Amino acid sequence: MAGRKRTGRLRAVDLAAAAGISVQQVRNYVDLGVLPPVERTPSGYRIFTAAHARALAVARAMADGHGWARTREVMAAVHAGDLPAALASLDGGHAELDRERASIRRVLGAFETVVTSPRRPVAAPRRGVRVGAVADLVGVRTSQLRSWEARGLLRPVRERGTGYRVYDEAELRAAQVVALLRRGAYPFDIITAVLDEMRTTGSPQRVRAELARREQELYRRSLRRLAASAALHDYLRHRDPA
Repeated sequence: MAGRKRTGRLRAVDLAAAAGISVQQVRNYVDLGVLPPVERTPSGYRIFTAAHARALAVARAMADGHGWARTREVMAAVHAGDLPAALASLDGGHAELDRERASIRRVLGAFETVVTSPRRPVAAPRRGVRVGAVADLVGVRTSQLRSWEARGLLRPVRERGTGYRVYDEAELRAAQVVALLRRGAYPFDIITAVLDEMRTTGSPQRVRAELARREQELYRRSLRRLAASAALHDYLRHRDPA
C-alpha cells in the first residue's frame, strides 16, 4: 500500500472497486478512450494514476447526464486531443433536449386545440360508420381519409362481406382530430403524437398529466446534463489549466 502511495500508482482493481465496476470494464474504458492512455511496467502491467481515477469519475457523471454512447464519444475525443469534436458532441446532446422540449410543447398545444374545439364528437352507431359518411361528418374527401389511413393515423376495420371501411366511435373521433389539426397546419408527426396519447391514456386529464410528467423528466435530464458538463469542464481544467 505504501508503495502505491509513494509512486502515485493505482491498480486496475483499485479503480474498479472505487467505481463499482469490473476490472475488465476498466480495461475496456482504456481501449475505448474513455480513460486516458496508460503506460505499462516492464512486465506489461498497466499503470493507472489519480488522473485515471478522475477521468473515470467524470465519465460516470457524464453517463448519468448524457448516456454512455455520447460519453464514450466525448471522452475519447478529449483524450485524443480533439476538443472541438467533444464540444460538438455535447452541443448535439443539448440540441436533442431542446427539440424534445419543443415537441412536447407543440403536442400539448395541439392537444389543447383539440379539447377546446367547439365541435363536439359525433357518436357513431353501434355497427360503425362507413367511410363516405365519415367524410361528410368530418368535412373532407374520402380520398383524404384513405390517405390518413395509409399514414397510420386512422385505423378503420373492414366490414364483413362487403370489405367497406367502417369507423367506430373512437376512429370517428380520431378522424375529427386529424382534420382539426390539419386545418391548423400541424405537421403529421405532431398529429401522430396527439393520437397516440389519446389512444393510450383515453382521457384529457391523463393526457395533460402525462405530458406534464414528461416535461418534468426533461427538466431533470437537463439538470443532470448541466452537472455532467460542469464535471467535464473541471476535468478539462485539470488536464490543461491554460
